[in-house]
Parts: sequence; C-alpha cells; structure tokens
Amino acid sequence: MSVRVQVLSVLPALLAALTIAACGKSDGVKPAAADKKGKSAPAIPVVVTTVTEQTVPLKVQAIGNVEVQATVSIKSRLDGQIVRVGFSDGQDVAKGQLLFEIDARPLQAQLQQAQATLARDKAQLDRARAQEERYKDLLQKGFVSQDAYAQFRTNVDTAAATVKAGESAVENARLQTEYTQIRSPLAGRAGKILIQQGNLVKANDTVSLVVINQISPIYVSFAVPEQHLGAIRKYMTRGKLAVEAVPAGAGDAVAASAIGTLAFIDNTVDASTGTVRLRATFPNRDKALWPGQFVTASLTLDEEKNAIVVPSQAVQTGPKGQFVYVVKAGAADMREIKVERVDGAQTVVAKGLNAGEQIVINGQSRLVPGMKVSVKQDTNRS
Repeated sequence: MSVRVQVLSVLPALLAALTIAACGKSDGVKPAAADKKGKSAPAIPVVVTTVTEQTVPLKVQAIGNVEVQATVSIKSRLDGQIVRVGFSDGQDVAKGQLLFEIDARPLQAQLQQAQATLARDKAQLDRARAQEERYKDLLQKGFVSQDAYAQFRTNVDTAAATVKAGESAVENARLQTEYTQIRSPLAGRAGKILIQQGNLVKANDTVSLVVINQISPIYVSFAVPEQHLGAIRKYMTRGKLAVEAVPAGAGDAVAASAIGTLAFIDNTVDASTGTVRLRATFPNRDKALWPGQFVTASLTLDEEKNAIVVPSQAVQTGPKGQFVYVVKAGAADMREIKVERVDGAQTVVAKGLNAGEQIVINGQSRLVPGMKVSVKQDTNRS
C-alpha cells in the first residue's frame, strides 16, 4: 500500500516537468512567416502620377447615329433608252453634274416639228396683221363696212392666239428634250447605279436610277436623359454648344470635321425611354463621318475651373466604394474618394484628394494598405 501511494505522488511532478520542457522547446521555434535571414519584404514596384488641378469641360455623352442632311432618289421624267452614264458607283458628284442621258432623237424631232408649226403660225399672223392694217385704212375712207373690218380684226386675234399656243408647244418640246439629260440636284455621294447604260426606263418608275446622299455637311442625332434637358436649354441661351463625334474604333482622336454645333432639340421627351432627341450639324469636309455610322457624341455645356483630375486607371472599386492608393514616405495608403464624373481617360474627383499628391496608376493589384513601394514616375502623361 505504501508503494502505491508513493507512485501516485510522483505523477504530478513528472507531468509538470514535461509541460515546462515542451514550453521551452516551443519558445525556441521562429514563426513560419519570418525570413530565415532576418530581411524585410521587398518594396513593390509601382507607377505613380501627380494629382492635378485643371479646367475641364462639362460634357454630356451619348451614342449617336450619323444621318444625311438630304437624300434624293433619281428617276426619269420620260420614257426612253439610257445612252450615257456620266459617273461611276460611289462617286462624289457636284450639283448640276450630268448623271444619265436618255436618247433625245424622238424628242428633238418633236421639237423641230413644233418649231416649224410655230413659224407657220407666225407667218399667218403677219399676213393677218397686214390685211387688218389695209382694211383699217379702207374703213377710215369709207370703202368698207365696220363688220367687214371686224372680221379681219378677229383674224389677227385668232392668229396671235395660235402663235402663243405654238410657242407653248415649242417650250414644252424643248423642256422634254432637256429631261433627256438627268443632272444631280445637289452635291453629294452617289450610291450604286441601279439601271445601266442601254436599258429602257419609264417615267416615274418605282425603281430609282441611283440614290444620292448629301454628306457634307451632315447630321448626328443622339438621345440624352431628360434630366440634362434643363441644363442644355440653359447653356444654349448663352451661345452655340460644341459637339464632338468620335466614330467607333477611332479611339480618342477627333478629326477637325468631326467637331460641330448643336442645331436642334426635339420638342418632345420620349416617355418610353425618358430621353430627348438632339441633332448636331458637322461640316464633314474630309468625310470622317459616314451615313448610318454609330459614333460617341460629346456635347460640351460649360467649363469647370480648378477641378481635381486623375487618370481613370488610378481609380479602384472596393467594398466601401471607390478609392486610390496615395504614396507617402515610400508607402502606399488607401484613400477613399468621391468621383464627380468620368470623362474618358480622365476622372474628376469631388472629394478625397488634393492637387500635388502622388497616386498609383499601375501596380495596384499587388498592394495592401501600408505596403512599401518602389516608385516610378509616369512619363506618358502630359
């Protein structure tokens, strides 16, 4: 019995010794995350730029569609055969340029016949006038009666009316002859020639000979949300508003001819979409805009002075909203910001940044708040 009591009394002492030994061994192990050589983590390379204060335009952007100012379907005014085509498919044509010529020989024959008939009628009028003058002298001398003279006076009036009718016939025949030469009523771009040389055409046929579109100047129509209507009307009272149109795939480059002015605001807001239709006029001298093309239309309302501007690529989105990384003393600090608007490659910041601060524009994906960074300045930003 005494042996058993002694063993039991020794067990607590052995357990305490094992616990102390284990604790001592644990204290001697380095954390797994620590560098074996005791060095700190390397700085993350990033590209930074400086927050600037600029005067930026206040714009409204929308997707627009290019529309022609005028389009004409060319048709013949008479029946005949096309003997000449004076242009080619897709050619630019001038106002008054000869497009088609129809065989004029039948109409020229009609014109010559009308001219001959008119010459005959004029000769008869001259004879009637001569007779009227002779009988007028005889009437004054009392050799003929008043009734006899009245008949010759009537013959003159009848011959004069016949001459007028003949002149109208000649003018109509000449006009029909002119219709054999179909000329462009406006300057524009011709489409595909739909009826070729040698074919017969009918007057006012359902099929056009060609369609001509006026593309210089040209329209761009676009719709903006109705909440912008008040501001647009307000700024229009101060003068003409500039509109830029950038075709799809053209990047940020805007040709000189793609800068126009706002010309029209529709008189109704579309209740189904909550938008109002606008139209701008562009000179389009170099044909940068093409009918039916989709473009990005930017309507400039005003200019905002002293705006805080950063590159759009610097702005990140997190659980709490938008933020940027600000670099101070070689470390990256996450800063929440309030974005006023985005204008292409630039973002206007309403709150959270000051001019002159350094922000990260490349390398944000590897950063966490407080991390050391290796700074490289952005040399591409002007």
